[in-house]
Amino acid sequence: MEEWRQILADSIVKPKDLADRFGLDAKEIEEIVGPYPMRITPTVLNTIRAKGDAIWRQVVPDAAELADIDAEDDPLEEDLMSPVPHLVHRYPDRVLLMVTNQCPIYCRFCTRKRLVGKPGFLKKGELDRAIAYLRAHSEVRDVILSGGDPLLLPDHLLERILKALRTIPHLELVRIGSRVPGTLPERITPALCEIVKKYHPIYMNLHFNHPDELTPEVKAACGRLADAGVPLGAQTVLLKDVNDDPEIMRRLMHQLLLARVKPYYLYQADLTKGTNHFRTKVETGLNIIKALQGHTSGMAVPHFVIDAPGGGGKIPLLPDDYLVRMNDDEAVLRNYENKRFSYPQSKATGGRELPMVGARASYQDDADAFPSYGDSYPDRDGYAAWGNSCGGDMDD
Repeated sequence: MEEWRQILADSIVKPKDLADRFGLDAKEIEEIVGPYPMRITPTVLNTIRAKGDAIWRQVVPDAAELADIDAEDDPLEEDLMSPVPHLVHRYPDRVLLMVTNQCPIYCRFCTRKRLVGKPGFLKKGELDRAIAYLRAHSEVRDVILSGGDPLLLPDHLLERILKALRTIPHLELVRIGSRVPGTLPERITPALCEIVKKYHPIYMNLHFNHPDELTPEVKAACGRLADAGVPLGAQTVLLKDVNDDPEIMRRLMHQLLLARVKPYYLYQADLTKGTNHFRTKVETGLNIIKALQGHTSGMAVPHFVIDAPGGGGKIPLLPDDYLVRMNDDEAVLRNYENKRFSYPQSKATGGRELPMVGARASYQDDADAFPSYGDSYPDRDGYAAWGNSCGGDMDD
């Protein structure tokens, strides 16, 4: 047996094993894992520092999961947007293909609690139907493999899917969504990396929610994927008492970049049955983005999005005080230091609308043509040097 399979087999899946390890009530856990299965890999177990900590809350069953009796099993209406089994076509040019119901761990906040944990992979006949659908829809240029976790597929099954997708001429990108590198890093084998390299361009969006998840072993697994030419992004879910704090989120984003993973999305938690005790106010996410913006590299700032209930798709949000006002003459902006700046609107005259930056005479003779830069506006003597030093967003 491959090493990663043995490690996966050593995961905690039985209520009694969890109860014995942590001194819990096995019967209470049994009630929860009946409808919502549990799996906790050794890697994740070893990162739990105390009962109720950020890792614990993500993986240990909680009685609150049974309290959402009025919530929806499928709040994003994925089932209604599935033209063939296992394929969701919500956006014009991309689709989601769910290739397995298995995951290395079963997150207690999972959007697909209705599906995950059940046995089975995408069968050949089902794959054939999905491929036929994609061939018939030339507008689709991007396929996202999800589930469950695609990297739990055996190598030969994963390659079968990738090979089939690469027979479709108009399909440009393949993306894989996975939590495997952070929860079962041993799965990222040289053989897996060699398979992935054969079917580029392949991108991966990895799931991380807390800086404690980025252990040396996890970073090494991410490095193996990066060395195989896979651009890595991170998807994070905003979770109450897990990462709903600007400092925790800042540390997570920095650790991701050190692992060669670009922060991509910060998700507001979905309205999924069995998960609503994890939800925060939307303002919490906006405040986190505001705390990151300008106070760390722009590479460390993810897009904050809500996946709209009812199948509306991802909607990005920014703190609304960045744009103070806008009219035909100017856009007035507020930066991370709470300073205001004016950006003049285009007059569509075909000529130069403003004097060249750094032109001392223009600064003196036609100051009204320049926007107001609040407290950061340069004095006359420093203007030319200031203008010549402006380099766009090179430090972002």
